Amino acid sequence: MGVFNKNKITATVIFVTTALIFSTTLVFAALTRVDLLTATNFAILGATAITSVPTSTIVGNVGLSPAAGSNYSGLTSGQVTGTIYAVDASGPAGSVNNPGLLTTAKNDLTTAYLDAAGRTPATVLVGSDNQLGGQTLTAGIYSFGHASSANIVGTVTLDAQGDPNAVFIFQASSDFVTASGSVVNLINGAQPCNVFWQVTSSATLGTGSNFVGSILALVSVTDSGGSTVHGRLLARNGAVSINNTTVIVSTCSTTTTATSSASGASSSSAGGGAAPFCADIPDSVVAPIIVESRRLSPTSIFLSWAPYSGVNIFNVEYGPTNGNWLYNTDVTGFSTTLNALPSNQPVWARIAARSDCTIGTYGGSMLIGGPGLPNTGFDPGWNSVFSPWMFLQKLIRI
Repeated sequence: MGVFNKNKITATVIFVTTALIFSTTLVFAALTRVDLLTATNFAILGATAITSVPTSTIVGNVGLSPAAGSNYSGLTSGQVTGTIYAVDASGPAGSVNNPGLLTTAKNDLTTAYLDAAGRTPATVLVGSDNQLGGQTLTAGIYSFGHASSANIVGTVTLDAQGDPNAVFIFQASSDFVTASGSVVNLINGAQPCNVFWQVTSSATLGTGSNFVGSILALVSVTDSGGSTVHGRLLARNGAVSINNTTVIVSTCSTTTTATSSASGASSSSAGGGAAPFCADIPDSVVAPIIVESRRLSPTSIFLSWAPYSGVNIFNVEYGPTNGNWLYNTDVTGFSTTLNALPSNQPVWARIAARSDCTIGTYGGSMLIGGPGLPNTGFDPGWNSVFSPWMFLQKLIRI
C-alpha cells in the first residue's frame, strides 16, 4: 500500500486548478473586431463596377478599383455624403482621382476578408434554409452554407448583453441572401461597426432589407431595391449594385470605463489614455427629457432637451425602432441636429447626461420626426420619465 502524501495531493490540486483557470482564459478570450484599416471610411468599395439605379443615399466614401472610373453607372456626387474615388479621370463629375489610395483600400479589404474567414472556432448554423432568421445570437463567430431561398427570413437579433465591444462575425461558405423585408436587429449595446459578414461568393439583399454590418464579399454585392444598410458593401473582385439604397457607414462610439478612489486617482478609458477624475453625477440630472423635435428636411431632425445645472455634455442614441439604437453621438449643449437619416422616416431617440467618464441613465425614449410632417415635436409632458420640471410646465399651461 502506498504512503499517503498530503503535500503531494495539495500540490496536484493547485496545479490542476491553475491549469484549468489558464485554459479557460485562453478559450474565452474576447473576440476582437475585424480591422478594415483604410477600407474603414468606405461605405461602398467595388472592383469591376458600381451601379446606382435609381438614386441612392450614401453616407461615407465610395471607391472603384481596378476598373476605370467609366465603370461607375448612375452614381452622382449628389447621392454621396463623402468622396467618390476613381483610378482615373473618367469617374463621375466631382470624383477624385486617387489610384494609390484605392489600391491600398482594396488590399486592406483582402486582408480583412482573410482575417474574418480564418476566425475560429465557429458555431455552425445548420439547415437548408433561413439559418439565421428568428434567432437571437450573442457575440461570437457563426458559419453557414447556401440556403434554398434565403439565409435570413424575418428578423435575426444580435444581443451584445450590455457590452458595446461585442463582436459578431458571420462566415458564409457560399452565397449570402436576405429575404425581402428582413431585419438585422441590434439590442443591449450591440453596434453596427462590430458586425461583419464574410461571404465566399456573392451577397444579395432582398427588397426593403434593414441590414446591419459590413459585407466583405469575394465576388459581388447587390441590393434588390430600397434596402437600408448601416455598415458597408465591400466587394473584392466584382461589382456593387445598389437600387434606391441607403448606405450609412458605421463607426464605433467611444466608450469609457472609469475607476475612481477617494484619493482622486485618474481613470483609464477604452482607448488606453488617462482621463480626469470622475465626479458623480447627481440622480437629479441623469435622465434628460426630450422637450422638442421637429423635422428640418426629409433627412434631418432637430432635437432639444431640458438643461441641467453642472452638466452640458450629453449622449444621444437613436435608431429605427425603440431599443434598436444604431446611431450614437456625443453632444455639448442641449440640442442637436440628427443628419443623414433615411428619407422621411421616423426615428426613436433617447438622451443621457454624462461627465468626462460616465454616462447617466437614459431618459425615456421617444418617437420623433414622423414622415412628411413639417413639425413633429411631441408634448414633453407625455414623455415616459417623470420630471418635476416638466410637470410644472404642464401646470403653467393648464
